[in-house]
Amino acid sequence: MANNTEARDFLFTHQDFDRIRKLIYDHAGISLGPQKFDMVYSRLARRLRANRLTSFADYLAKLERNDPQEWEAFVNSLTTNLTAFFREEHHFSILADHLRPRMKNPPLTIWCAAASTGEEPYSLAMTVADLFGTLTPPVKILATDLDTNVLIKAQKAIYPLERVEKMPNDKLKRYFMRGTGPYEGTARVRKELCRLMTFRQINLLDNDWPIRGPLDAIFCRNVMIYFDKETQYQILQKFVPLLQPDGLLFAGHSESFNHASDLFKPLGKTVYEITHKDYSINPHAR
Repeated sequence: MANNTEARDFLFTHQDFDRIRKLIYDHAGISLGPQKFDMVYSRLARRLRANRLTSFADYLAKLERNDPQEWEAFVNSLTTNLTAFFREEHHFSILADHLRPRMKNPPLTIWCAAASTGEEPYSLAMTVADLFGTLTPPVKILATDLDTNVLIKAQKAIYPLERVEKMPNDKLKRYFMRGTGPYEGTARVRKELCRLMTFRQINLLDNDWPIRGPLDAIFCRNVMIYFDKETQYQILQKFVPLLQPDGLLFAGHSESFNHASDLFKPLGKTVYEITHKDYSINPHAR
């Protein structure tokens, strides 16, 4: 484990790191490995400066006094939000194929469980708009994240042009508005697609989620890698009654749920379906 204290403003010990690991695990299920020592220091040193504190001991004492604003900043600091439009692009064509037979029975509902700054849920919105051939498809998209800062950015739906320039021109013209004046150099998602969204802060470790099933699909990609197997299983267990019996769960390219084969079975390309289709759907699951 790295523990280079040279050129650091604050003393950061292994004991500080272990306390932080326990706090973030207990609160959000995030399992920080020893290799995250320097990352944790770098991100939380900013919080010490913002609070005008001189030691990690003082900062941790502030957290342990349950300061709600600082807890939110603490969690936001330690969550990673790497995302892009149409990341792992094959998933979106699989989703379209999955939804096509259901188009006669709207509305359809999709949960994006790691919305980050919005690129993934808006990619879902563009996919269903293409599928239905309209900017106002009968689809509801629930976009959630633990990090409140990224949700604020997602709701604004404004992105630097370099974030969208890899998309085909026809998609850009159909689904984005180019910024002018003070918004020069940016693109905004069309308001019609924004209306498909419901943004909400959700901690996957909470006992109760404010979500009603049944859902046609759940996108929970590149989230489970931060949880240990036991925590993953507990979350997957709670996904089952929220999904349609033939609903799909989409995972990240480096994630595998083989340890939960009694809950989900793989269809290939990190797409899963419920193992036992006779699981009863609880339409009032919350």
